[in-house]
Amino acid sequence: MFYNRFTFRLISRLVIINLLGYLLFYLITNTQLWFTIIGVSLILLGSIISLYYYINEIRSDINRFILAVKTRDHTLNFKNKATKGSFPELYQSFGEILQVHKQIRLEQEAMFQLIKTILEQVPVGVIVVNNTATAKEEIAFFNQAATNLLAVPAYKYWHRLKQHIPDFGSEVEQIAKGGKKFLELKIQEKLTLLSTEVIPLNLYGKDYTIISFQNIKDEIEQKETEAWNRLIGVISHEILNSITPISSLSDTLNSMVTDKETLNLDEMEDLKTALQTIKRRSTGLLDFVKDYRLIAELPTPSLESHTIGEILKHIKILMQPFARVKKVLLDVEQTSSKITVKLDLKLIEQVLINLITNSIYAVEDRDNPHISVNYRLENTRVYIDVTDNGKGIEPADLEKIFVPFYTTRKNGSGIGLTISRNIMKMHRGSIEVVSVPNDYTTFSLLFNYI
Repeated sequence: MFYNRFTFRLISRLVIINLLGYLLFYLITNTQLWFTIIGVSLILLGSIISLYYYINEIRSDINRFILAVKTRDHTLNFKNKATKGSFPELYQSFGEILQVHKQIRLEQEAMFQLIKTILEQVPVGVIVVNNTATAKEEIAFFNQAATNLLAVPAYKYWHRLKQHIPDFGSEVEQIAKGGKKFLELKIQEKLTLLSTEVIPLNLYGKDYTIISFQNIKDEIEQKETEAWNRLIGVISHEILNSITPISSLSDTLNSMVTDKETLNLDEMEDLKTALQTIKRRSTGLLDFVKDYRLIAELPTPSLESHTIGEILKHIKILMQPFARVKKVLLDVEQTSSKITVKLDLKLIEQVLINLITNSIYAVEDRDNPHISVNYRLENTRVYIDVTDNGKGIEPADLEKIFVPFYTTRKNGSGIGLTISRNIMKMHRGSIEVVSVPNDYTTFSLLFNYI
């Protein structure tokens, strides 16, 4: 009702106080009714005190509401005052705000529990360290996978975990500002290889460090076994291809000279031909072994700063004459680029020579054979692209082209791409390939720019 409203109550109290003040002034100046004067004074004082408490009650409610929001206290209730108070709309808004705040809080808590449950189920160890909580760096989260992988209890403080596994703690602190690292640890007399990543995070003014890690020893062993099987298969195939004719010719020669003291002219010619064949295949087998050693004994890169333009300019000078002889248009672009990358110029030139040479042979039977070499910059990576319009690579061959000694080119050794990929790995980069058969093929050398 209107008489419950703040404005009506305030005005009525002010009117009463003014009337009592005027009456008191009149009684003091015009009469000597002291008992009446005292009574009116007490009533006036009571009205002023009542007005103070009335206004203070509203101020107190507002302070309680603000404090409830700050402390996330959802038990405060203004329902009674929303129906009977002086500010029904205000108290109703207070109640709605507190309810919305409570709902948001419940949703956040539910989301936190969901994320926590997910992190408890994943096979990746996750440790979250609160770097600003205390001087001893409190661990805010330690999932079950981390407990299993490190074979430790869920410690509350980082320094205790570091005391238990000092190698893990020191290695993680080396990449505390962010990064990835492979850690080889001996846990419970068992060798474990952990792929570890550290991500620093500032959240609401607090510094956190997120440490995630997983055991990749089994996966690496499986990949190594697969790689060895493929390599042994290729090596066995090449050796058998060389040994079989040598063995067969040896048997033939043995039958030719057995029980004979002299040979006629025709037999001498056959003997020479057979021996030449044995020598040729033996030389081929020796070359094969040399190629294998070349893959396994690449020199360590000597990293120096070079511009992309310098690299492209050198490769243009090196490969342009060969491309011209093969009647291939070699287009090397952006040779004035000033983007700088740390690399071993000789090794990277060898990679580009391998790629461009492969491209030249790939476009031999094409109309208007064309090869382009340029670079592109994407985020923190630099790509040097070698693109040709040759016959391309079939999807089934894309998985095999980096396997040692595998080749689709006649008279190819099958080690160029293997060596090239190993060189790029030694530069902490990689080789990517995209090919559309009978359309184009692009090999990309990927370098980390920062």
